[in-house]
Amino acid sequence: MFTGIVEEVGEVAEVGSAGSNKDYWIKAAMAGELRVDQSVAHNGVCLTVVEKAGGRYRVTAVEETLQRSNIGALRPGDGVNLERSLRAGDRLDGHIVQGHVDAMTVCRSVEERAGSWWCTFGLPPQAGLLVEKGSICLNGVSLTVAALAADAFSVAVIPYTHAHTTFRTLRPGHAVNVEFDVLGKYVQRLMAGRLPA
Repeated sequence: MFTGIVEEVGEVAEVGSAGSNKDYWIKAAMAGELRVDQSVAHNGVCLTVVEKAGGRYRVTAVEETLQRSNIGALRPGDGVNLERSLRAGDRLDGHIVQGHVDAMTVCRSVEERAGSWWCTFGLPPQAGLLVEKGSICLNGVSLTVAALAADAFSVAVIPYTHAHTTFRTLRPGHAVNVEFDVLGKYVQRLMAGRLPA
């Protein structure tokens, strides 16, 4: 479990293939503190540390993850939002994030507004789960839906978040990972009659 509060932006150092999977070596300040088998969110995708060496660590993404998220598009030199899993007793500063990407969407525009940034995206599948002023996780970042229209939604990004995540490099046309609020997903399933009351 995660909170959508990015700890640092790591750098993709190396990408390799193993069958239909991809291996990623990530260079990050937190690498020395990680242990093999630990969960780390990468742009909101929960991946397991499988190897460590010299300020870097390796994770593997399976085919289903590569198809559902933007992880498969990562190349050496790219930045990636990183967050370690939540520890019992930690503050929940963002919202409950599972690290299970539901869909991708494409950035339509990025508008600077006197020091903050207004980012607009196309509506992803399951758009009914979006609620104005509700929580959404984009590329592993916990954000609030600031506006919701018939075919798009927007978030407002504060200067700190912009400076300390890959939102600083977000441009129109970029694909981002979306994880909807898990509470909303359970409510939707209950309302559809697919869970016992």
